[in-house]
Amino acid sequence: MSDRVLSVVRAGSLTTVQDRGRPGYAHLGVPRSGVLDPPAAVLVNRLVGNPPDAAVLETTLNGCAVRPRATVTVAVGGAPGPVWVDGRPAAWGAPVVVPAGALLEVGAATAGVRSYVAVDGGIAVEPVLGSRATDLLSGLGPAPLANGMTLPLGAPAGPPARLDGAPLPRPPAELVLRVTPGPRDDWFTARALRNLTTCAYRVSAASNRIGLRTEGPALERARPGELPSEGLVLGAVQVPPDGRPVVFLADHPTTGGYPVIAVVRAADLPAAAQALPGVPVRFVPVRRR
Repeated sequence: MSDRVLSVVRAGSLTTVQDRGRPGYAHLGVPRSGVLDPPAAVLVNRLVGNPPDAAVLETTLNGCAVRPRATVTVAVGGAPGPVWVDGRPAAWGAPVVVPAGALLEVGAATAGVRSYVAVDGGIAVEPVLGSRATDLLSGLGPAPLANGMTLPLGAPAGPPARLDGAPLPRPPAELVLRVTPGPRDDWFTARALRNLTTCAYRVSAASNRIGLRTEGPALERARPGELPSEGLVLGAVQVPPDGRPVVFLADHPTTGGYPVIAVVRAADLPAAAQALPGVPVRFVPVRRR
């Protein structure tokens, strides 16, 4: 039996295994899933010598603690916070050697929401439909981490990166989301369309990997009733009956019956993954390409 295994000592509030997800299966009702902050995951993988699509750990707010049975190289990125190895401070945003049996602790984020932990060789849980990602909506992939769980590791693919310092992310003080109107903007009044792009919204504490929920003015419907269920894309801004926009993230459903008033540019979604409850949200209209 290989000793390239991680033992979970403290799972944290929500820590999952994530990679690039399962694109291409929406027609089967399978969400994309995958990391919510892809640039952060790519960076930590690069720091430990992994390919960009290697599976990592995605923590939420209060980190996690794991113990490797073999000596490994790790990197922690995304939301910044303290890192310790056997109680001693270790570098954030840089390769760190964790000896066999030592305890790697990722502390609570000091800014932002989600931190990423890469281990050389990647998290080698069994793939499902080509991905090792945990999908909270469908239940595909490995279960969220729990205390006492063990995770297999792959073989190291390359040497750790050499660098003077990794980019320090700045979780947004204001979340600016560029949106393209439609496809169902005609289901809303002119006032609602104006309010979406001019009124102040805030990130709701009810946000999760499925969607970023907002608090703010309700958007008025121009027509009653509901749509037949139709396809949804990453970044869709759906408006449920309470009128508050929801921005769909990686674990979003593949179909839905509430109208989609706009779609957020994919490049703006990593910032949404790091926006804390209460952060102001501004929707900025852009032209259809």
